[in-house]
Amino acid sequence: MSRRKRIGIMGGTFDPVHMVHLTLAENAYHSFGLDEVLMLPNGDPPHKTDKIITPAVHRLAMLQLAVEGIPYFRISDMEIRRKGYSYSSVTLEELKKAHPDTDYYFIMGADSLFQIETWHEPAVIMADCVILAAMRNHTPDDVFKKQMDYLEAKYHADIRFLNIPDLALSSSEIRHRVREHQSIRFMVPEGVREYIEEHQLYCR
Repeated sequence: MSRRKRIGIMGGTFDPVHMVHLTLAENAYHSFGLDEVLMLPNGDPPHKTDKIITPAVHRLAMLQLAVEGIPYFRISDMEIRRKGYSYSSVTLEELKKAHPDTDYYFIMGADSLFQIETWHEPAVIMADCVILAAMRNHTPDDVFKKQMDYLEAKYHADIRFLNIPDLALSSSEIRHRVREHQSIRFMVPEGVREYIEEHQLYCR
């Protein structure tokens, strides 16, 4: 009997993609023996209706530059193509229906782990995949562990700790630095930095 495939999922606006996104994906791939990591840029995220999001064509292009040459990172535009809001629960249901021989591992930071109950159909998400949660923004160990235990008890979720350096970096910080004419070198892949500069993204 052949082994079931293990696919990591990393969703987000990627506005822009940065080194913490890539560090999360890289560590998940190696730590949990994944076959690949599927990057899923959001089309119309329901939790960011009050924010202006860079057009998908640019976010997708930057993501392609960021993962170029990494064979186990793959990009899907299924959420961008979908009409209406981008819901992770709907995406997971579609993926599982299309690939019943695959186990999915949803990669997220601590911030998402604490917000997941505000997402659309959180019970569906936690039933359909393993959650790989990484410490972010210096979240205390005991607070992080308490949230994991709470979600596992309430939803029978399978949540596993993704051990990475606690890197404090966000897309909003990068956008702010660009607006303030500050360097973002080494915060994003060089090709992404050049793309942002060439297309004058985040300047206002």
